[in-house]
Amino acid sequence: MRLSVSETFVSLQGEGAWAGWPCFFIRLSGCNLRCAYCDTRYAYSEGEKRDIPGLVEEWRKSRVGLVQVTGGEPLLQAETLTLLEVLLNEGARVLLETNGSLALGNVPREVIKIVDRKTPGSGMKNFFLEENLGWLNEGDQLKFVITDREDYEWAKEKVIRLCLSCYTEVLFSPAWGGPVPFQLAEWIIADRLSVRFQIQLHKILWGEKRGT
Repeated sequence: MRLSVSETFVSLQGEGAWAGWPCFFIRLSGCNLRCAYCDTRYAYSEGEKRDIPGLVEEWRKSRVGLVQVTGGEPLLQAETLTLLEVLLNEGARVLLETNGSLALGNVPREVIKIVDRKTPGSGMKNFFLEENLGWLNEGDQLKFVITDREDYEWAKEKVIRLCLSCYTEVLFSPAWGGPVPFQLAEWIIADRLSVRFQIQLHKILWGEKRGT
């Protein structure tokens, strides 16, 4: 069983509740969306075909307990579900980053889902499957990438109306090249919004360098 893989590498987890932890990344190829601010466009095209046992062995040799399967959009490849199961069975703590446009119902519950809810500034806000919200729990994360004040107000309305923070962790992250971080932080503080402010740690450390 083989997957199209863009790259694998070890770095610090740069986002969300696990930010700062060493992490083994498996970036799969192919994506069904074209976000305006995408920073991994190289993953759109076909990558190298890799078998699952080989990927798992590479993770094991990395001596890192945390694994993130990302893309692209990893759920475009049916074999991703098998990869997640195998990693869990091998004792890994597994994160899955997904754009939320594909059904999450078959993702193992033990996998920590990081779901990117696309904002208007992405140009892709209408592709999210709203029923995916029902598959999120306290251990998962729902991320909004904020490009401007319009994005912020749009995301804030959803957080409040749907009480998103009542059942999962909600992250607001400034788009790289979007609002300066302190602006987003001040908006959140002023509104006393129940979300976690986050910033892309890996870009502060290494900029746009691949493999970080």
